[in-house]
Amino acid sequence: MIDITLLRQHPDRVRAALAKRAVDADLTGFLALDADFRETRTTVERLRAERRRVSADIAVRHRAGEPAGELRATARTLADELAAAETRLAELAAAHQEFLDALPNLPDDDVIAGGKENNEVVRTYGTPPAFAFEPKDHVRLAQDLRLVDYRRGTALAGNGYWIYRGDGAALEWALLSHFLDAHRRAGYEFVLPPHLLTYEAGYTAGQFPKFADEVFRTDDDRFLLPTAETALVNLHRGETLDERELPLKYVAYTPCYRKESGGYRTAERGTLRGHQFNKVELFQFTRPEDSAAAQLELLARAEELVTGLGLHHRTTKLAAADISPAQAKTYDVEVWLPSLGAYAEVSSVSNARDYQARRGGIRYRPQGGGKPPYVHTLNASGLATSRLLPAILEQHQRPDGSVEVPEVLWRWGAPEVLRMA
Repeated sequence: MIDITLLRQHPDRVRAALAKRAVDADLTGFLALDADFRETRTTVERLRAERRRVSADIAVRHRAGEPAGELRATARTLADELAAAETRLAELAAAHQEFLDALPNLPDDDVIAGGKENNEVVRTYGTPPAFAFEPKDHVRLAQDLRLVDYRRGTALAGNGYWIYRGDGAALEWALLSHFLDAHRRAGYEFVLPPHLLTYEAGYTAGQFPKFADEVFRTDDDRFLLPTAETALVNLHRGETLDERELPLKYVAYTPCYRKESGGYRTAERGTLRGHQFNKVELFQFTRPEDSAAAQLELLARAEELVTGLGLHHRTTKLAAADISPAQAKTYDVEVWLPSLGAYAEVSSVSNARDYQARRGGIRYRPQGGGKPPYVHTLNASGLATSRLLPAILEQHQRPDGSVEVPEVLWRWGAPEVLRMA
């Protein structure tokens, strides 16, 4: 949620920042609504005070045995005026909140305007593999090596689902174990959160109300988390933390559940896009002055993991319109997929600044005293596996159809080489 004081005092700055996202919000109309809201709230407070005063005067006259007919008439008039003002205030408050809830976060000043076409490649690791043979795509490799059962996954749950089997399941679990171990050794607390969350959790994360229809919902208005970020940001919802505790660092493993999935094209087939996939998620709660450095730390962790798998990849700084609405700045780490001749994101590293903290009421108590400020929240995929497996298969394949498995995964039960039976 955007700071209402910033919006009131610097509407042109807010308007320019939103324009970078191609969002044209009616700030002039909202400011008029805001003025009406505040004036009506003042009127309600005045009428309530007058009613209390008149009620006290009536009580005094009653105890003194004096008539109070004119005061009772005044009290009835005040009650009617107050009821009308409270109704009006409730209507204005609802419209006021609805407008603020719909506004995305303001992109940082160094984030450029535009969509995907303006994303900036920050750095690249290695070079695309060159093959002296006709390489296979990840779908065929996964089938030939009996790693993924697409047909039975579809039979069990429908399109957009798959089953890891045998060495495929071992490789998937090795990736998750390797990532979790690396993050725990770096000081992140391991969390296994619920997969079903309340509407308030989605609201705090900034996904609701706008994207409420894009998640799997239950009859009791809970939803399956689309990412562990949604759970982790709510760990301290409504709390005032001690500054000495910050930064708080968490790592979680969950499946992620999303309505959107892929289609028939190679770019969307296999495990690249689906309704359910596995991801290790990193999350931090920091002081505002520490969040920029925290984002770079998270980015370095994601890059280090991909580098350790021996995969050619690049890091991209996203343009404003390509950033999630709740975030102010995002870097993507993308692996190269030879069969597509393109990169696929395996980690998004984002800084929400105080946007999510405002929605969730998450503050910290400064050691030196004073009003508790909002924390800053940051998240990063550390990492998502559904695109790593295709990248490993395609980049590390050999002429005989086998695939070399990165050495860092051997200790976690992955075979050294994936071979056809």
